[in-house]
Amino acid sequence: MASHIVGYPRMGPKRELKFALESFWDGKSSAEELQKVSADLRSSIWKQMADAGIKYIPSNTFAFYDQVLDTTAMLGAVPPRYGWNGGEIGFDTYFSMARGNASVPAMEMTKWFDTNYHFIVPELGPDVNFSYASHKAVSEYREAKALGVDTVPVLVGPVSYLLLSKPAKGVEKNFSLLSLLEKILPVYKEVISELKAAGASWIQFDEPTIVLDLDSHKLKAFTDAYSELESSLSGLNVLIETYFADVPVEAFKTLTALKGVTAFGFDLVRGTKTLDLIKAEFPKGKYLFAGVVDGRNIWANDLAASLSTLHALEGIVGKDKLVVSTSCSLLHTAVDLVNETKLDKEIKSWLAFAAQKVVEVNALAKALAGHKDDAFFSDNAAAQASRKSSPRVTNESVQKAAAALKGSDHRRATNVSARLDAQQKKLNLPILPTTTIGSFPQTIELRRVRREYKAKKISEDEYVKAIKEEINKVVKLQEELDIDVLVHGEPERNDMVEYFGEQLSGFAFTVNGWVQSYGSRCVKPPIIYGDVSRPNPMTVFWSSAAQSMTARPMKGMLTGPVTILNWSFVRNDQPRHETCYQIALSIKDEVEDLEKAGINVIQIDEAALREGLPLRKSEQAFYLDWAVHSFRITNCGVVDTTQIHTHMCYSNFNDIIHSIIDMDADVITIENSRSDEKLLSVFREGVKYGAGIGPGVYDIHSPRIPSTEEIADRINKMLAVLETNILWVNPDCGLKTRKYTEVKPALKNMVAAAKLLRTQLASAKNVGE
Repeated sequence: MASHIVGYPRMGPKRELKFALESFWDGKSSAEELQKVSADLRSSIWKQMADAGIKYIPSNTFAFYDQVLDTTAMLGAVPPRYGWNGGEIGFDTYFSMARGNASVPAMEMTKWFDTNYHFIVPELGPDVNFSYASHKAVSEYREAKALGVDTVPVLVGPVSYLLLSKPAKGVEKNFSLLSLLEKILPVYKEVISELKAAGASWIQFDEPTIVLDLDSHKLKAFTDAYSELESSLSGLNVLIETYFADVPVEAFKTLTALKGVTAFGFDLVRGTKTLDLIKAEFPKGKYLFAGVVDGRNIWANDLAASLSTLHALEGIVGKDKLVVSTSCSLLHTAVDLVNETKLDKEIKSWLAFAAQKVVEVNALAKALAGHKDDAFFSDNAAAQASRKSSPRVTNESVQKAAAALKGSDHRRATNVSARLDAQQKKLNLPILPTTTIGSFPQTIELRRVRREYKAKKISEDEYVKAIKEEINKVVKLQEELDIDVLVHGEPERNDMVEYFGEQLSGFAFTVNGWVQSYGSRCVKPPIIYGDVSRPNPMTVFWSSAAQSMTARPMKGMLTGPVTILNWSFVRNDQPRHETCYQIALSIKDEVEDLEKAGINVIQIDEAALREGLPLRKSEQAFYLDWAVHSFRITNCGVVDTTQIHTHMCYSNFNDIIHSIIDMDADVITIENSRSDEKLLSVFREGVKYGAGIGPGVYDIHSPRIPSTEEIADRINKMLAVLETNILWVNPDCGLKTRKYTEVKPALKNMVAAAKLLRTQLASAKNVGE
């Protein structure tokens, strides 16, 4: 019985690639040094999977930024502004597309389906001249082969690549991206030809878009693409991999009828309904890659339950055609539980990170083949039983409080227009008020202070003194820049979710449980293992200290319940919405304590609300209902003069704008600049928004510093569709990943642009009078 891994984390167990990338970007190391770190990591990953007994080991899943950008490079689909003149695409062009450079902005970045991973969105049009411009897939296959590992090269499938793209600037918005299929397939044919010549016997095409609600025209593109590739693929075993949801009935029929395809991979964790389709109409003679080991969470697999599922599938497809697999790439989980020396022993027994999931996949494959490791299965069963019966999982008072939420929609008593009037009387802000999203740069010194405090190398008094000094520095800088509503910069926080989770019951934490979010950015999601409550105030001390340093309004900074949920590894033994309501009640307590402490502006970030939207439309209304309700629970008890902000970033918000309005926040700051102001189109189309809104005026994920004129131009575009009295001026997102040498001039230009527009608006008003 064979085993397969869809993909594997690429950052390394101790974030080796992250540090290598940042060293290269800072000019401290060479391209050769970066390549060596990446080659060592790849070698280690391939060897680990081979040693574990995995038969189908992936290659070309190792990206320096993301796999979609790798495909853009492979196809030579470089936007003209990057000045690429042909030939093999190097790091300069590749990273300019991802991060921008001194003269041109980066390409748009958005979430990868409903995960916290991001990808760079291809910009395409009828004039793009596709060419084979990155040979990475072939070179990685050869690299593995030279190490004695025969891998399965993985490519983003041609249809999914186009469906994940957008029309380039200047191209009609209704341009059919699928019309480019005939232009990109010749490049795919070249890649396939080279892989065959290099000795590949299998090839994996990731086509995750087939789980979406696609119309017949889009489904036909899959048929057309693989019919065209059929002769090129002759002699290869071809796997089409899908993940993240059930495959719709019509899509399943289309998929399983594709020509030249040997095998189909399905996510049987998030796509349990797909099992019924497989049982009813899986094509005879084809391989089934059964994704029974969860690639998106960190709970140990219930091996007995998975084995039962696999036995049932074996009876349908045949023993020799069933391959045990992960539900998706392991990119979305932490790397290796072995590195967690401080994790509670009982909780640790309930977990499996990527390295352990590889072992689980192989253990299931061996069991199917009649070589069951009884001791391994017995230990797994004991861990499953321990988790179900552990008293630390359930808190009766929390369960009762969450159950009592039913029957109310938890709206504030006064409408947003009246609240904004009351808040303006209290805050006395200018038109186009300026603010930032929360965090300021996390310097090496600041990280050292936090690290030494955690290691008990400095006292609590020394830690508090150092953090207060940092807050004071940030406050003074904002006052010098003349920003209207200030933040304390979050120097006490390494990560917005981890910080809150550490102070809530029901959460556990790792030391090295890092997961890639984008580029070199890694997050360490907390683990929600039990019922959630807030034993003590979490932010009141720091927010009060910051407010005492200035006469200007100081925002209290919180992470919202939906974002805490979506950016954590969540317990899978109760519905997600029940866990979310528990978190919402904890944040509600914090909001009310901040208000009592005299904080008049409180931001409750819901950066990940859109991210959690189910991929299938039939499931979206229920999610939005409980997600938006959870947000309203957090602030339903504050007085009218307390201004509630929220923040969202790096997703497509246009399709949920009415749910965003229903959140009933007083002010929303939202990503806008990197996505070519796509957000503004909903307002052009007539959506009325009465609350305060701050579409981001510059992209903080790029080191590029925008000019005053550029920012003023963005504000003018906003003023064309939004009322002057509701518009705020702010960056796209928090500033923690930037350097002060970038932040200061960018914010200076932002404030100058706001003042320029205020002057122009006042002059126009005087002329009108």
